[in-house]
Amino acid sequence: MIEIRNVSKGFKTTKKQRNEMEVPKKIIDAVSEVNLVCKPGRIFSLLGPNGAGKTTLLRMVATMIHPDNGSISVNGFDTVKESQKVRRSIGFLTGGTSLYLRFTVEENIKFFSDLYKIEKDEYNKRKKQLFDILGINDFANKKFGKLSSGMKRKAFIAKTLIHDPEVLIFDEATAGLDVITSRNIVSVIKDYKNRGKTVIFSTHIMGEADLLSDDLAIIYKGKIVFNNTFESFKENMETRSLESEFIKYVSDEL
Repeated sequence: MIEIRNVSKGFKTTKKQRNEMEVPKKIIDAVSEVNLVCKPGRIFSLLGPNGAGKTTLLRMVATMIHPDNGSISVNGFDTVKESQKVRRSIGFLTGGTSLYLRFTVEENIKFFSDLYKIEKDEYNKRKKQLFDILGINDFANKKFGKLSSGMKRKAFIAKTLIHDPEVLIFDEATAGLDVITSRNIVSVIKDYKNRGKTVIFSTHIMGEADLLSDDLAIIYKGKIVFNNTFESFKENMETRSLESEFIKYVSDEL
């Protein structure tokens, strides 16, 4: 369970950024008064264009940054006051993160498995499953720093899931992956849902949201402009396509 209550986050702007703005501001609101609840056994999609605030919001859920106002709890733990407990219960995949360059893929995954104190037999079982699904076996013994961007992405997904987290947070989960691996990741996400775990993922691709979503929030310029079930979103459409309906919500805020 993820509960986000009246959360806001702003960032200071540089002098150069202020000079480029039509209305200069010293603080830009990346996220503004957001309220969301992500329930176990359901897939929650956070949909929005690039720069809408998706990554900022998910990084607050993952304890990487703190909200300026409001509160976030993950499985009953406050992300600020009980950040260590939150981190142990989540798997967070986001861009701009790396593993140890001089370790092989397998050494990296084993290192993080040991941090979570996973038993040897359980580790071997999970590793085999993830390496098979993601197609990692062919480069499992190569150093992370020597891998292509797609291979690195697969390795980081394995690291994210090796401890079988109760809460799965995917920020643009399929970015940089081939079609087959993307399809496998979708299967992994559905499996987590079927096992009663909490899944939240962000995307700017309506097709992904359509394929996976039980619940949907649309975020634009840091504000939530839609928050309901995905079924409700489709039932109340005023346009002919999901993409057009998404654009309508965003356009209404322009």
